[in-house]
Amino acid sequence: MKRLFILLLFPVLVCAQADISKSSVDWLTNYDTAIKKAKKKNTNILMFFTGSDWCAPCKLLKKDLFDTEEFKALASEYTLLYVDIPMNKDLISEKQLKHNEEISTKFNKRGSVPLFKIIDAQGKELDKISGYGMQGEIQYHIDLLRKYK
Repeated sequence: MKRLFILLLFPVLVCAQADISKSSVDWLTNYDTAIKKAKKKNTNILMFFTGSDWCAPCKLLKKDLFDTEEFKALASEYTLLYVDIPMNKDLISEKQLKHNEEISTKFNKRGSVPLFKIIDAQGKELDKISGYGMQGEIQYHIDLLRKYK
């Protein structure tokens, strides 16, 4: 019985550990706050557009890229802005959803997800990379982050 309990508990412990590692990167969810912080820190902004509950490539990119030490090191050179448009509207507040849709209208007119967009502290677009091949190839994303740090 003890073995069964341990086997059932193991996946929960592994998932809990994965969530802890994700929390080490500070994502903002408000555009104006990101602009102010970027100006203060003299950094560019990395915007990540996602459909957190329905976009399989977004979910896999988070797992393959965001949990890496290389991403965490490069992310410290940016102000990070997380823009989520979930299908399940209960995942974020109505106010946050409206805010995210406004940002998407301005910076992601095609509605592409996943989308990495780099802007400067004045809101000028510098570069972007759209999509993810879902085969663990994150080098394009890493190269983009290195280019504008």
